Amino acid sequence: MKILALIPARSGSKRLPQKNIRLLAGKPLIVWTIETALSIPSLCDTLVSTDSLDIQTISSAAGALAPWLRPTDLATDNATSHDVAIHALDLYEREFGKVDGLLLLQPTSPFRTKKYIELGIEKFLNGGGKSVIGVSPVREKPEWMVAIENDLIQKTDNRFISNLKDISSNDLYITNGSFYLARPSTLRKLNSFYSADAIPLICSSRIESIDIDTEEDFEMSELIYNRSAQSSL
Repeated sequence: MKILALIPARSGSKRLPQKNIRLLAGKPLIVWTIETALSIPSLCDTLVSTDSLDIQTISSAAGALAPWLRPTDLATDNATSHDVAIHALDLYEREFGKVDGLLLLQPTSPFRTKKYIELGIEKFLNGGGKSVIGVSPVREKPEWMVAIENDLIQKTDNRFISNLKDISSNDLYITNGSFYLARPSTLRKLNSFYSADAIPLICSSRIESIDIDTEEDFEMSELIYNRSAQSSL
């Protein structure tokens, strides 16, 4: 079974400019994900979708396949990851042949491990091609949440809580953005990685599931790396 890894990396980022090629521990952020993907022999290719010549050059030098630039309408805040994935999939299959699965790996999760990705691929294969989505446990209980209206605290809607009353807080998860794997037919039919029978790929590690989107996230990632490097000395 041929599974293609796709790393989406547009140049625009309002909250953290040029984040995809910003140096994390001396290495462009996107290269962390490229290197991990390239270490997995079951992936047929590691493809980068970008609108940036700089990202394209860095990705190619790191060993990824980056043969084209995506159109500008797929590099805006309004472009969805599903649209970007289908565009890249169409171009890849036209030039390199059909694949059985598309694995989306966002470059903003630099610490996801080879083991985690391989477990997700195994779930995909054993699940008969059902979609596999990376999730992490919810740390906060819904009943602790409040809304703020007119500068006043409003308790969480009781109807919302009642809908969760039969669900243990240990059974609540949130998508972490680190892993999306689906059949091409699912993507094209639903315009989504999610299907009614999607399988969860649980990541309990806060480090592996970190998603860099702000300056604070980046600084936290540098601290994590430095501590890890020191502990391995």
